[in-house]
Amino acid sequence: MIEIRKGQAPAPLERAEFSVRFRASFIDPAFRAEDPSIARLEVIAWAAYTEGRKAPFTQKAGPGYADPDYDLSTEWIATKQRIVDAQQRWADPVSPSRVLLICGSARNDGTCPGEISKTFRLLQIAREALEQADIQVDVLDLSLLTSDYARHIHPCKGCVSTAMPLCHWPCSCYPNHALGQTHDWMAEIYERWAAAHAVIIVSPVYWYQSPSPLKLMIDRLVCADGGNPDPTSTSGKKAGKAKELEMAGWDYPQHLAGRAYGLIVHGDVAGVEGLRRALSDWLDWMGFIDAGAQACLDRYVGYYEPYATSHEALDRDAAVQEEARNVARAVAQTVVDLRAGRLQAVQPRLSRPRPK
Repeated sequence: MIEIRKGQAPAPLERAEFSVRFRASFIDPAFRAEDPSIARLEVIAWAAYTEGRKAPFTQKAGPGYADPDYDLSTEWIATKQRIVDAQQRWADPVSPSRVLLICGSARNDGTCPGEISKTFRLLQIAREALEQADIQVDVLDLSLLTSDYARHIHPCKGCVSTAMPLCHWPCSCYPNHALGQTHDWMAEIYERWAAAHAVIIVSPVYWYQSPSPLKLMIDRLVCADGGNPDPTSTSGKKAGKAKELEMAGWDYPQHLAGRAYGLIVHGDVAGVEGLRRALSDWLDWMGFIDAGAQACLDRYVGYYEPYATSHEALDRDAAVQEEARNVARAVAQTVVDLRAGRLQAVQPRLSRPRPK
């Protein structure tokens, strides 16, 4: 039995501190007329917190699971079924070719910046090229995290580092109703990745790194690379059981492997090559297939020029606009070749001596 190390988590909240945090959502004076109702809701929320009612709606797992009698979250089951359905659409040879086009910027004109991002403009250029190639486009604009009410991508809790089988596919850490960790967008995003024949990520550089909305999504996709599709095998989140499974031999299934990808990374001073390489390495590791040299773009727009005129700099840069189109064209052609079986034919099937 591998020792499970303890001692980091603080004690549960005391009742008074819980009250402060719960009522912070109702600080607007307009809520004061409903203070008695809020107090009653707080009592219910406190009971859910102290009893740890993470998943208030469950059903028996049923056939096909290691423990058919285990009570699985109905929300998790619904998410998994949507992913299974999306995977079937992806595998259907007569289904339309689909590309998931991801805007990694946190900026849009519906929130504090008051202006659209250059990332979104480059995405629109790529979108037009994909549609001209008769590709069905699904735009995932991660900037909605900063402008939409109650939309979240909650952070990864790092289950993988305890044991890979503890990381479930799809993620079962959320929603956690006892902790108020709800409205998790990833339940929808997993399905959209599974349905796509290719992914193109368009992203700016923030302080030499990926923007936080993009990084949140990346971290939560760890379950797509090695994740456990059967939470009953670990009785939910039982660390000891997960360690036993991993030590018995885990095959690290790549649930999204075989899709193509392209990248458009832009910045104004530094960091574009580092972020582009990081994104390429991540997608390569998950078993994605790059669409060639012209599909992985890193460029400066308005190099060392003022932020205020950056959109004008993009207006002038006809070359980078055309390069964005080329990323889309290269991905579109790769999707055609992948689905026709031409690309797989030249790639050797090799076993990994050290899967992880």
